[in-house]
Amino acid sequence: MTNFPALLASLRRPRLLIRAARFGLEDYRREKDLRRLLPKAAPDRPEQIMLCLMAVEEDLEIRRREGDAGYSLARHIEVLIALMSEVRLLPQDRRA
Repeated sequence: MTNFPALLASLRRPRLLIRAARFGLEDYRREKDLRRLLPKAAPDRPEQIMLCLMAVEEDLEIRRREGDAGYSLARHIEVLIALMSEVRLLPQDRRA
C-alpha cells in the first residue's frame, strides 16, 4: 500500500505554489472538482484517485519546469488542492 502523506510531503514544489494550494483547501468540492480534474474516468477507490491525481500533477510539474507554453498555473494549483484534500479524506488505515 502506498503511503500518500509521505509522498506528498516529499514533493519539492515552489513555496508559493504550495501556499496558494493551501488557501484553496476549504473550497474543495470533491464531486465537482474531481469530475473536472479527472474527466476521462474518475476512479472510485481513494487510492486510484490519488494515483491519478499524482500522475496529473507530475505531468504539470514537468511542463512547469520546461517552460511549456501550455502549462496552466491555475490547473496546477487545483490539482495540488485536490491532492491535499483527498489525502485528508483517506481512512486512517489507508494513509500509511
